Amino acid sequence: MDINKTIEYIQSNSQGINPKVGIILGSGLGSFVDVLENPVSLSYDELDGFPDTGVFGHEGKLHLGKINHTEIVVLQGRAHYYETGVVDAMKIPVRTLSGLGCESLILTNAAGSLMEEAQPGSVMAITDHINFTGVSPLFCEESNNRFVDMANAYNSDMRSRFHKIADDENIKLHEGVYIWFCGPSFETPAEIRAAKTLGADAVGMSTVPEVILARHAGMKVAALSVMTNMAAGMSDEVLSHELTMENADKGIQDLKILLVRFLESYS
Repeated sequence: MDINKTIEYIQSNSQGINPKVGIILGSGLGSFVDVLENPVSLSYDELDGFPDTGVFGHEGKLHLGKINHTEIVVLQGRAHYYETGVVDAMKIPVRTLSGLGCESLILTNAAGSLMEEAQPGSVMAITDHINFTGVSPLFCEESNNRFVDMANAYNSDMRSRFHKIADDENIKLHEGVYIWFCGPSFETPAEIRAAKTLGADAVGMSTVPEVILARHAGMKVAALSVMTNMAAGMSDEVLSHELTMENADKGIQDLKILLVRFLESYS
């Protein structure tokens, strides 16, 4: 597969937009694209190597546009490991963002909260992650570049800027460690107790593969989780994807403010 052809196709339809920042949107968070100025939209079906997105709430579209004077590219939807058992399903999309010129990648996701103070609808900046799946999107890579240093995977300067914006906008921005379970079943209460013991603050079924791929590509990374439920065993709610979608709506406004303000002043 020639990724350069995919990049060239996007550039030929970009109307001159040269993005410096890429964004990948998680479940129920796709409405962020509504704030883009004069967007150009392409379906994943048009882009060789881009995955099918088989989860409700993931539209499967690439959008190019501006916020203020910052040119960005947004992936509205991702593929998950649990959909096909392919751990590197997001390899081509992430490498395409890098090839388009993105120096930074911002990831968003819907997550379960392990912190009593971070209730559904709140937002958390990810400081680090735990890969609980035992798999990597860099399996079968052949060069020594596959040995990626993950010590500073989540850029502290980008995270500090999000905290400053949150303070200015009177938004409570939590921060903590995200643990990746493969899904698609939700975690058991015993697994959540184990995750807490390991130091996790939020749990989800995505994001980590893209972070690894982005660091492999040399991009700076920041990630924001919208808490859509308390993790298993921490409330009486029955966990479901419908609940995830419903509670994602509660956090999307704060998320939009954080992202827009960050991009308005990006340099």
